[in-house]
Amino acid sequence: MTYELTAEELFKENQRFHGTGGVSGNNRRLGFTPAFRDRETGRVELSRFPDGSPAPVHTITALPDEWVLERDREGHAVLIKESVVAGFLKNGSFYTREQAALSY
Repeated sequence: MTYELTAEELFKENQRFHGTGGVSGNNRRLGFTPAFRDRETGRVELSRFPDGSPAPVHTITALPDEWVLERDREGHAVLIKESVVAGFLKNGSFYTREQAALSY
C-alpha cells in the first residue's frame, strides 16, 4: 500500500495522536515545532504557510517543489511524495509523531 501525504492524512494523524505529544497543540510548550522529513534524503523542513512564515501546525501547502506530486489551482501543494513524514523539530533534531508522543 502506498502512503502519500495529503491534508486528509494529516487530519487522520492528528486524530490518531489526539491527547499525546504527537500533536502540535500538546507539545509546543515542550519546544517542538511542526516539521517534515524526507526519509529518502534526510532533508527536514519546517511547516510553513504559503507566504513562507512558520506554521504552528502541520500544513503541506508550502513544502519544497521536489516533494510535491500535485498542486491545486492556486499552486499550493495537495499531494506529497510517500517518503515525506510529518513530525517535529526540537533543538535541531527531528522527532516523528510517535517519538514526540512519548515525551508528553
